[in-house]
Amino acid sequence: MLAVIDYGVGNLFSLQCSLEKIGEEAVVTKDPEVIKKADRIILPGVGAFGDAAKKLKATGLVDVIKEEAENGKPFLGICLGMQLLFEKGYEYGEHEGLGFLKGNVVSLEGKIPQELNIPHMGWNGLNFKGESPIFKYINDGDCVYFVHSYHATDCEESVIATAEYGIPVTAAVAKDNIFGCQFHPEKSGEVGLKILKAFCEIGE
Repeated sequence: MLAVIDYGVGNLFSLQCSLEKIGEEAVVTKDPEVIKKADRIILPGVGAFGDAAKKLKATGLVDVIKEEAENGKPFLGICLGMQLLFEKGYEYGEHEGLGFLKGNVVSLEGKIPQELNIPHMGWNGLNFKGESPIFKYINDGDCVYFVHSYHATDCEESVIATAEYGIPVTAAVAKDNIFGCQFHPEKSGEVGLKILKAFCEIGE
């Protein structure tokens, strides 16, 4: 069973539908006991880093999430959920993340060419930076769907894929049992479903 954490900022319905489509039993939950019993965890998220961090903390789930992740349970952060895996985010101030991965989350503004729009929205190809189990069913260059105005930096040791948007933007990260996708696999068609399927097979 897979636990999708509900803390008020995730696109839960489409994610749950995608997981059901690949035959995965997924429970949207804020119940610590359900999270503890789950085989793997997904932390989704849309919106601003500070607001999301505050809402996640308000659920009382941070300690449970950290404990399960530190125990080696496969953990996937999606979009803002990926950003929360890092140490700090600088969206409307400075905010603490979960600290699973080294790095910071900063605005794309001033980092990409002025002619490119913010948010970075649309389909981009993935440029692999080494092998990862979540990419076992897809190929370098396959396209996925992004919607974001902030990106992860100072995180070279965990980057497993980038996307070109004037600069190489961190697209996916991994360290041990922790994985993150800046893009939305649940909105990325067959490629996204294959990534979710691969994640759901980790630890089997």
